[in-house]
Amino acid sequence: METLFWISAAWVTYVYAGYPLLAWLLSALVGRRVRKAEITPRVTVLTAAYNEAACIGRTVQNKLDQDYPAGLLDVIVVSDESVDGTDEIVASLGPRVQLIRQSPRAGKTAALNLAVARAAGEILVFSDANSMYAPDTIRRLVSNFADPAVGYVTGKMVYVNEDGSLVGDGCSAYMKYENWLRASESGLAAVIGVDGGVDAVRRSAYRPMRADQQPDFVLPLSVAGQGYRVVYEPDARLHESALSEHGAEYRMRVRVTLRALWALWDMRHLMNPLRHGLLAFQIISHKLLRYLAFMPLVAAFIISWSLAAGDGLMLLAALLQTLAYVLAAVGWTGRGRNRSFLVGFPYYFVLLNVACAQAVLKFIGGQRQAIWAPRTG
Repeated sequence: METLFWISAAWVTYVYAGYPLLAWLLSALVGRRVRKAEITPRVTVLTAAYNEAACIGRTVQNKLDQDYPAGLLDVIVVSDESVDGTDEIVASLGPRVQLIRQSPRAGKTAALNLAVARAAGEILVFSDANSMYAPDTIRRLVSNFADPAVGYVTGKMVYVNEDGSLVGDGCSAYMKYENWLRASESGLAAVIGVDGGVDAVRRSAYRPMRADQQPDFVLPLSVAGQGYRVVYEPDARLHESALSEHGAEYRMRVRVTLRALWALWDMRHLMNPLRHGLLAFQIISHKLLRYLAFMPLVAAFIISWSLAAGDGLMLLAALLQTLAYVLAAVGWTGRGRNRSFLVGFPYYFVLLNVACAQAVLKFIGGQRQAIWAPRTG
């Protein structure tokens, strides 16, 4: 039993600390750098929108105002059967903006497939309907494509916490951690998992996806599978409001994890280390083992308490885990509004892992999700 505890503890430690440190070390020692240059290929920005009247005009104008030659940048918005005036707003934004109405409603991935078929750009940039870019974001993304080995570029998402809620703080800390890991992975085979709101791909490397597939995961893996590099550009910045209601954050995490699990299943051939080497190692370490980390967490908690009576070290481990879960429960009962890091860190950690557990159960049950309400999960 004690051996199983240490195996469980090692799994969790490796997923959240060991692999990130190993990726950082490998990148520092043998990582490849991107040969960037100031280039200006034609760019098309693609955005899927469902009932986004409150923000779509401001978001599209943000792209039109980018520090990039106006004659070489256009925008396509796919309205996923919006009924709140989104279509009328987009249609009024001028000749550089193209509106496509998707009916019946089919979700973001199907919308992107539609948009790519109509895109004129050599480089496709993906923006969410509420994504606000820094003025030079598109130019920063595009500079990476001067390197012919690069097929996909992801930028840096910065969550703006407007109300000081715990979910926003936790989400921001999580993204800082993810961005650091992406910077390390960028020097290796590929960045594993991207945001989808500040990303760019070579038009020639885009492959249509099923409506239920997660483009933020399947597309970069598809590009990596074609032999291109998937890299991180920290100077291409996106500012987006964090979800401030813990229920919405939880539902979003369940949805994202469920779609990622199906993506892993669809792209399972890339997890063969005999054929894909470092890429397979990264996918397994960064995604598969992390999505399943709730299992060793549960095992370690049960085992430590079962051995606590006769083992001082197990008693200490059990008490520390219990304290972490009590603090997480305090955050949960406060509905994510306690700003203390002492509460916020365990709260968000537990939220992520409980969401993974629910997503795994849905995956085992064969559930898929292609459509959802924006920013409500």
